[in-house]
Amino acid sequence: MPIGQQESGVTSGVKFVTSTVGNTVGGVTNTVGGVVGALGRGVGETLEGATGSAGRPVARGLADASTSVEDGAARIAGGVKRAGEGK
Repeated sequence: MPIGQQESGVTSGVKFVTSTVGNTVGGVTNTVGGVVGALGRGVGETLEGATGSAGRPVARGLADASTSVEDGAARIAGGVKRAGEGK
């Protein structure tokens, strides 16, 4: 670290805690989003398999909605992790 830009112990400690919390919250958010996405796609596939073409629009809508939740959670998780790193 360049001279004059050294962090105090308090600043280092705060950054460590913020980074740890950010990574933890980001990881949990990412996991929940992945579970919701996989669950929605699985239910949609099951529904489409059970109802055939009649249930296809509802099944695909459910799968698409759950995938959107998964994508949104991944974006939020990434933002939380970056915020925790001070970026």
